[in-house]
Amino acid sequence: MKPSGRYQGKLYRALNPIYAREPLSGRGAELYGGRFNAKGVPALYASLSVMTALREANQVGNLQPTTLVSYDAEIEHIFDCRDDAALASEGMDAAELADPTWRDEMRRSGEARTQVFASRLIAAGYNGLLVNSFAPGAGADDLNLVLWKWGDKVPCRLTLIDDEHRLSR
Repeated sequence: MKPSGRYQGKLYRALNPIYAREPLSGRGAELYGGRFNAKGVPALYASLSVMTALREANQVGNLQPTTLVSYDAEIEHIFDCRDDAALASEGMDAAELADPTWRDEMRRSGEARTQVFASRLIAAGYNGLLVNSFAPGAGADDLNLVLWKWGDKVPCRLTLIDDEHRLSR
């Protein structure tokens, strides 16, 4: 594995309410696939800010019902997609990451190039990747952390913040 980064701090997700009672499952991404995970591969798409999470969850049309959750995270072995040299070493570039046609590519060939890229990173031992948001209105400071491995211990500790047990009611 190439040198990797680490993230420690808060993360945010704006969930479809269907998945609100299972905010640690990664089930939606597993069922449908995402830009950085193929169908059948669980993933958690989290953001480093609340506003980025809201943009990510509501990219098409009007704001839809959304459940906002936050986590405390301590994740090691993260691939930083802002590093052009690291991307090039993996046969990827920023334009390919941002390509909005990844869903069409997934339908045509079964896997988008960004999903193949993510599969290589997973096989190399990365727990996730840090990447700019491609949601409408996102700026250079809007970042997402896509996780393929998470649990209750470092190197991939992710703890839901729900001190009042609101999601279990």
